[in-house]
Amino acid sequence: MGSDDEGRIANQGTLIRSIVAGDRSRIAEMVVSTGKFNDEEVATALELVDHALRDGEKSGYVFAVIEETAGDAAVRGYACYGPTPLTQGVYDLYWIVVDPAAQGKGLGRLLTRHVEQDVVNRGGRMLLIETSSQESYVPTVRFYERTGYQLAARIRNFYRIGDDKLIFSKELV
Repeated sequence: MGSDDEGRIANQGTLIRSIVAGDRSRIAEMVVSTGKFNDEEVATALELVDHALRDGEKSGYVFAVIEETAGDAAVRGYACYGPTPLTQGVYDLYWIVVDPAAQGKGLGRLLTRHVEQDVVNRGGRMLLIETSSQESYVPTVRFYERTGYQLAARIRNFYRIGDDKLIFSKELV
């Protein structure tokens, strides 16, 4: 990966950069287009975007946006992560979304690697990810497993009856 002095990282026809105000509407489109999130979850995702745009990293949320640099150079995915309060070196990956039309190209893997490296650069040692056990999340669970995350905990019936909370973890150092 190559980088420049603005915190942008380029790799094989992609660019990973910090969020800018113009990304909000594209992030909303991507979150909705996955078909996995209800209205409240979409609103929560956008609330985090708004906090980050307004307060920067003081919000507690870091955003990485991935673009394909060929063609229209549109945003194809994003990740939202930040330090876990009251811990030393533990971070949460709150959201990672890749446009369904761009899935299967390795963009999620690039974004995940970027987040992991940034967490390490910030002094982090562990990354946690929470997700649902619903059938529609099976590809998401497989993605986490393929990228080296281990199921650390399962809280039965957490989100609703029959929908467990799965917590994945990865030691980064």
